[in-house]
Amino acid sequence: MAKKSSSQKKSKAGKIWRTIKRVVLILFISSLVYTILCRWVMPPITLTQLSNTFSYGLKRDYVGWDEISYNVKLAAIASEDQAFPDHNGFDWDAMEKSLRPKKKNKKTKIPLGGAASTISQQTAKNVFLWQGSGIGKYIRKVPEFYFTFLTELIWGKKRILEVYLNVIEMGPGIFGIEAAAQHYFNKHAKNLTREEAAKIIACLPNPKKFSVVPMSTRVAWRYPQIVQQMHNIEDDEDVQRVIK
Repeated sequence: MAKKSSSQKKSKAGKIWRTIKRVVLILFISSLVYTILCRWVMPPITLTQLSNTFSYGLKRDYVGWDEISYNVKLAAIASEDQAFPDHNGFDWDAMEKSLRPKKKNKKTKIPLGGAASTISQQTAKNVFLWQGSGIGKYIRKVPEFYFTFLTELIWGKKRILEVYLNVIEMGPGIFGIEAAAQHYFNKHAKNLTREEAAKIIACLPNPKKFSVVPMSTRVAWRYPQIVQQMHNIEDDEDVQRVIK
């Protein structure tokens, strides 16, 4: 009986292990297929958009690369990830710096310096995963690294930036630069000026808290800095190669 019991346990463990391998294989294949599909097709909906629908509604209008202002592309890189044209999805230097205590602006009490998360990582998180802090944030890190690697490999920089500017939240229930441009300035994303683009990007990473219109203290403080950084990096050949 003991031998039979041991054999049954091994058989059960084997079935569980085969099931786990099957599930992992299905998840891998489906994630790969979806990532490849999103190389040409915008995500139908994201978890963040879906969760916001119930509280704020959903304002969204996906637009192509040529329908997004040069100023917006430049502002996003200047503000969110100046190493974007050069890294492979991860900015290790920024990650290391993010672990240090951040200094704050004496007047606004707002921390100086950007986040360690690259545009590639933010895109992976917004398209394939979920938002949030706490334990969910740490659980998300492994698949975030996986999807960041995949998008860098399959999409390339221009597509990552295009999707990023279409799916990120830029106000309560406002997703993507076209919806933001229409909502805040009553114009298409392709017609945004340098200052208008900087103001919208300045609401990140917390667009529910940092209002563009009416302009919050954070946006008023941040957007002139973004304009200056846009000027500083604009002539960089690698930046131009991405945004043109």
